[in-house]
Amino acid sequence: MRFLRFLQISLLFLVLIYGGNLYAEGQTNFNKKFFDEIEPIKVKEHFAVALGAMDKDELFIYTYEDAVKLAGHSCLAVSGAYRLTQIALKRLYGDGIPLRGGMAVTFKGGVEDGVNGPISQIVTFITGAAAENGFHGFGGGKYKRRNLLKFDENNQPPKNAICSAIFKRIDNGKAVEVTYSKYMLPNNPKISDLMPLAISGKGTDEQISEFGNLWHERVKMVLMDDLEGMFVVNEVK
Repeated sequence: MRFLRFLQISLLFLVLIYGGNLYAEGQTNFNKKFFDEIEPIKVKEHFAVALGAMDKDELFIYTYEDAVKLAGHSCLAVSGAYRLTQIALKRLYGDGIPLRGGMAVTFKGGVEDGVNGPISQIVTFITGAAAENGFHGFGGGKYKRRNLLKFDENNQPPKNAICSAIFKRIDNGKAVEVTYSKYMLPNNPKISDLMPLAISGKGTDEQISEFGNLWHERVKMVLMDDLEGMFVVNEVK
């Protein structure tokens, strides 16, 4: 009985320390504290429920850290992709929970134009809208994700914009265009000086740390500040 009691106490201790995840010591530790302050994106995913991965009332919860893991880094493109998707979903669904796989996304310009490609990967990750390599669906196309994300090479985003994407709900046809620009962000010349040292790995620990902090000052602005003109939303008729 003493041994059983010891096991119970030990398990309770692990749950309290690791939040129920016995592999928490293997979780990613990012060194930018503001990552934890970024609003998560919550979506419904009926496909996961249908195949038994989660209960019907549960949600997918995406964090900016998830986007960083997908991209392998954090930058103005990754942060912009996360924020523009978040903004689009709020405009399309209001106070409701967005449905993953329930919308189509069209980028202005080709997949190789600017950073359309990398940004679209984050959009696919969160919305489920995939290009021609997406899931083709069951039977009559149930849970189809393929070709829900497209690139319109005949139309380009506004001048000086990083990207422009149209998000459209499949159920009711409501659509918004979100254009992301970064021209209003301050530019610290030290970033250009330190970047080669950080990328090459030849910089000192202090130089690399300083570069990372300066780099993420602007990333934080994209994710957490409401700078005029950065994200412009227009309804699409």
